[in-house]
Formats: sequence, C-alpha cells, structure tokens
Amino acid sequence: MDSQKSTDRLLRLATYASVATALILIGVKATAWFMTGSLSILGTLVDSLMDVAASVINLFAVRYSLKSADDEHQFGHGKAESLAALAQASFITGSAFFLMIQAIERLNSPKTVNSVEAGVVVMVFSMAATVILVLFQYYVIRKTASTAIRADALHYVTDLLTNASTIVALIFISFGWQIVDPLFAMVIALYILYSAWQIAGDAIQMLMDRELSDEIRMQIRSLAQGHTEVIGVHGLRTRQSGQTKIIQLHLELDDAISLSEAHAIAKEVEETLERKFPFADILIHQDPSDYVKKKAAEAV
Repeated sequence: MDSQKSTDRLLRLATYASVATALILIGVKATAWFMTGSLSILGTLVDSLMDVAASVINLFAVRYSLKSADDEHQFGHGKAESLAALAQASFITGSAFFLMIQAIERLNSPKTVNSVEAGVVVMVFSMAATVILVLFQYYVIRKTASTAIRADALHYVTDLLTNASTIVALIFISFGWQIVDPLFAMVIALYILYSAWQIAGDAIQMLMDRELSDEIRMQIRSLAQGHTEVIGVHGLRTRQSGQTKIIQLHLELDDAISLSEAHAIAKEVEETLERKFPFADILIHQDPSDYVKKKAAEAV
C-alpha cells in the first residue's frame, strides 16, 4: 500500500511540475517573441501553449486514472492516461499546422528579426528549465511506467530539440540570413508532427489492448514455470491499463492432485508474479495436464 501511495504521489508531482514549467516558459518566450519578432521563437511559444493545455489535461487524467475500481469500471480507470495521451497528440498536431502556416506566410512576406541576443538568452533559459523537468519525468517513468507522463516527456524532449534549432536559427539571423527563420520553423513543425504520431500510436495500441512486450511475457512464463509443481503454461494473455498490468494464464498441473492443492499452487504462482509486477491484476486457471494433451491432439 505504501508503494502504491508513493507511485500516486510521483504521478501527481510530475503533472504539477509539467504545468508549472510550461507556464514559466510561456512567460519568457512571449517576452522574447515581442522583443525579436522571430518566427522560430513564436513556434516554441505556440508549442509551450500547447504544452500547458496538454499538461492540464494530463493532470486531471492522471488523477482520474488513479481512482480505485468501481462497479462500472471493475478494471479501474487506468485507460484515462491513454485518452490523455491522444488529447496531447491532437494539441501537438494543431500547433504544428499553425506553425507551418505562419512559416509559409513569413516566406511570402519576409520580416526583420530584432534583439537576437535576447532571444538566444531566453532559449537557453528555456532549455535549462526543460532539461530539469524531463530528468524528473524520466525518473517518474522508471518508477511508474506511466503512458501519460511518457507522452508528456516526449513532447518536452521535442521542445529541447526545437529550442536548440531556434538558437541555431537566431545565430544565422545575426549574420543576416533572415530566410533561415521560417525554414527552421517549418522543420520544427514537421518534427512536432512526427512526435504527435509517436504519442498517438502508443496510446492507440494501449487502448486496443496490445500485449505486453515479449521480454515481460517471457518473464511471466519463466516465473510461472519455475514452480516445481507446474508442468506447463499456456493461454498467456496480457495487457496494460494505466498503472495496472493485466495478466491471465493457464497452469498445467498433475491430474492426480486435489482441487485444494491446485488452488494452493496457483496462489503461490500468483504471489511470485505479484512480487515481480506489483499492482498487477492476475487471473490464473488450472488445467489437468492430460486434458491439455488431449486437446492438443484433437487440434492436430
């Protein structure tokens, strides 16, 4: 229970940190844009505005996903995280198209960029703040495997790349290469679209109940078959719902043992799996080994 509380606390802290960082970045980037008129900086500002919207959605989605199971949602509310990730992908896609339109307009109607030095200082500050946030988010991801936080971290990593490219663009501008500003903005927009595609893909796969990784499935089989009374394992089915791994499998046991003994063996296997995968929802069915062999022979 203490471990669960620690996980919940980390998830909430990550969402609060994300919103706070995004608000700070909006303030400094808006100032830089007004001072410079740089389209590249406007691109990062738009991205930060989308970050705030996405992070707020994340905040409420994570809080909702941590609610306990109820009569109408007996597998819990974990998929709210995936829905939040899809919403983030939508926001990110919208910001990319907005930035692309602005870049095309700037190519058609060039404008001079001012106060380049101030713009560089702001972007360096933005990168420093973002690095601190991303490092904390990756720590939370390692501890929780949260889909929503992973999606949030992904677009903040994208921010780091866009901020770095903006600094490069500003340096070129300082040497009179004004055309670089909208061109870099278009590259940033394309990368933002790519990031949105990654986020949406992962969220959709989770909503579609994709199996856990082959590595995790092999671990589950190995742990279950490691019990001395287990003859074999089949019918393994897995999926992820928010923080909860859902594991279902069949144990092949000796025909001669009693129902009580079969139940005790299954309980021991379940406890072994729970030690490896805390908070997992585990369902184990026991099959007589002769019955399994008979069904296999009939299938042939």
